[in-house]
Amino acid sequence: MVKKKIMIENETGLHARPATEISKTAMKYSCDINLFVNGKKINAKSPLMIMAAGIKSKTELEILCDGKDEEKALEELIITFKNQIK
Repeated sequence: MVKKKIMIENETGLHARPATEISKTAMKYSCDINLFVNGKKINAKSPLMIMAAGIKSKTELEILCDGKDEEKALEELIITFKNQIK
């Protein structure tokens, strides 16, 4: 299991476009990928769950990957967050 905390920096939070990009990245991997934010566990492979969480700007979240390709998944998700969520 690997995990990393990140801060959501964009002004609009995690709306449809970034939620979809995050999910697309997560779905490439066989490991379990969850986001932990505001006491909630969110399946990162579900854009609807990400959007429903209402994650706003300046919110800290933790990415947790657990399984066969967990390290590569975490690495790519961090890049996805940095590239898609500005």
